[in-house]
Amino acid sequence: MKAAFSSEWLKLRSVTSTYHAIGSAALMVALGVVWTVYVSSLAVERGSLRAAAPEEGFLPLVQISLAVLGVLAITSEYTTGMIRTSLTVVPKRSALLLAKAGTVGATTFVAAQSILLVTYATSRLIAGGRHLGFNDDSFADHLPMLIASGLSVAALALVGLGLGAAIRSTAGAIVSVVALLFVLPGLVNYLPPPWNTRTATLLLPNLVPQMADSRLSSRLGDGFLPPWAALLVLLAYPIVALAIGYYLLKRRDA
Repeated sequence: MKAAFSSEWLKLRSVTSTYHAIGSAALMVALGVVWTVYVSSLAVERGSLRAAAPEEGFLPLVQISLAVLGVLAITSEYTTGMIRTSLTVVPKRSALLLAKAGTVGATTFVAAQSILLVTYATSRLIAGGRHLGFNDDSFADHLPMLIASGLSVAALALVGLGLGAAIRSTAGAIVSVVALLFVLPGLVNYLPPPWNTRTATLLLPNLVPQMADSRLSSRLGDGFLPPWAALLVLLAYPIVALAIGYYLLKRRDA
């Protein structure tokens, strides 16, 4: 198992797509700076302003960028035929997928958490003493949201890995992740009440504020989940995706 993890870590850091994905996610820092400068200028004119925190508003950019990393961790091997070599080195397919999941999960969580913390720090530094809403609370108040956001990124990257193992197509897996993150939340709005809000509480984009026990979760109504339940639902996403991916990986030839 140790050799499998070492091999997957070597493969992940030796391909340029890893750095492209992390670089795309890191654009959050630049966008956060631009956003903070903009709302700060408005606050000077108006005296005070309530604006969305950049680490929350630009979170989908980090999520989708690093989800692509999870997808490419396995679909690129099918494209190049490297999957046969991987299965020769690690014949046990459960060990191979577990090693990929551990490597992708750890890498994306550390990358996302670093990007979120840098975005948080730079935006508050630029905001200074201006009242922008998102800089009124202390770091301790924002820490649960930052950790929940990092966990959501790692979870979505593992979902991408599972879908990539199941679909074997980079485009197909990425489209599925995009649908899960952006399309499905819009579709549930057309469900009759109260099923629209009940279903919305279980969707990945809405789990972050619920895990952080944020006041933003109140927009889901009285049925929003407690933090521990929201965390369990979040963990269910990659577990189900990886289980499906493993089942199909085991049944099909490389």
